[in-house]
Amino acid sequence: MQHSHEGLDRPGGLATTGLLAPLRRRDFRVLWAGMAVSLLGDGIFLVAIAWETYALWNAPAALSIVGIGMTVPTVLFLLAGGVVSDRCDRRRVMLWADGIRAASVGLLAFLVVGGALRFWELVALVAVYGSGTAFFTPAFEAVVPDLLPAEDLPAANSLDQLVRPVALRLAGPLLGGSLVAITAGLAFAVDAASFAASLVAVLAIRPRPVVRDEASASALGAVREGLRFIRRRVWLWGTLVSAAIAYLVFLGPTEVLLPYVVKNDLHAWAGTLGLVFAAGGLGAVGGAVWMGRRGHPRRDVSLMYAVWTLATLAVAGYGLATAAWQLMLACLVFNGLETAGTIIWTTIKQRHVPSAMLGRVSSLDWLISIGLLPVSFALTAPVAAAIGVRATLVGAALVGAAATLAALLLPGMREIEQERERTMLPVEAPLPPPEPAG
Repeated sequence: MQHSHEGLDRPGGLATTGLLAPLRRRDFRVLWAGMAVSLLGDGIFLVAIAWETYALWNAPAALSIVGIGMTVPTVLFLLAGGVVSDRCDRRRVMLWADGIRAASVGLLAFLVVGGALRFWELVALVAVYGSGTAFFTPAFEAVVPDLLPAEDLPAANSLDQLVRPVALRLAGPLLGGSLVAITAGLAFAVDAASFAASLVAVLAIRPRPVVRDEASASALGAVREGLRFIRRRVWLWGTLVSAAIAYLVFLGPTEVLLPYVVKNDLHAWAGTLGLVFAAGGLGAVGGAVWMGRRGHPRRDVSLMYAVWTLATLAVAGYGLATAAWQLMLACLVFNGLETAGTIIWTTIKQRHVPSAMLGRVSSLDWLISIGLLPVSFALTAPVAAAIGVRATLVGAALVGAAATLAALLLPGMREIEQERERTMLPVEAPLPPPEPAG
């Protein structure tokens, strides 16, 4: 992500030296390059899965069911993914996870090209894909601090959030829209092939010894220890609970209803959906560059919640838009602000969570944050049928923003930034863990 306000960079200039510093580390550079190619495939997948779903069943319920099929296995296996990431070679965990996801998308491509894909098969294959994600995500988040010194982590997170939207939300959807115009099967095939880059990159990383927490004698004990760590820190549990509520309210509607609005209200084609996603990519790039310029903020928790609240409000634009350019603008604002907050959050975790526990905390982060996401997908279709697609999107933005902002008011939420202000330590310096709340 970034540097401190006092930081190392010329005032007003883009912190290119600091931003690119992690790329001097060979293992991180290889992993970053492989991830960029893989994310390009994921961006193609975003458009292809939405369009193929509605091609098989043109109703909001269709993409809701696909979303449930993908997220339920992720939720179920995230705890296992976190424990495995802390107890095994994280390289091997990522290799197996990417292999599983590549196989599922490859089979999906084969069935689409052969004209044999049925809706239940689509749901089953995305469920396999979601299972692989449950193991890959905590392993990837935990391996980055193993590859870099602590002072390079903010820049590394900014680089991640720079390449992620370019590939996932900009170039990938644009390419995906063009490929789907030919056939969705080709789009899925290209996505499956992109996993090869990630596999090669992970293989090229030098093995490192596994740092185990000896206090955790069993997998269940390891999970309990992770939960205790989170429970004692308001900035952790408060943010996770807030995210769970906000995602319940707005993520299902945006994932399900945005493609529906493009296809059925605007009567546009897959390329238009790709352009909307691409605008989000531009916004996310802007958010990452902005964070790279300004450095990691001293009042990091406060700024994180401010930008996340505004990002959630931007979702209302999806429900108010009457033209594609308006959807693009709403997507740009949402992703730009969301990215800025995510960069801050990732750096906070990496600085305040011990390395031996980071895999578990990351998996619990994902689990608690998205644990209600299947419910969000399940509720989207009936709510949209009852009050309308556009009213659902606007209501989701308002309620989600309120839930996000409310978490900032929890006693102790700003403890880590207040402690920093009291001690006047530079933001890059490692901080002692906060005292248990309550």
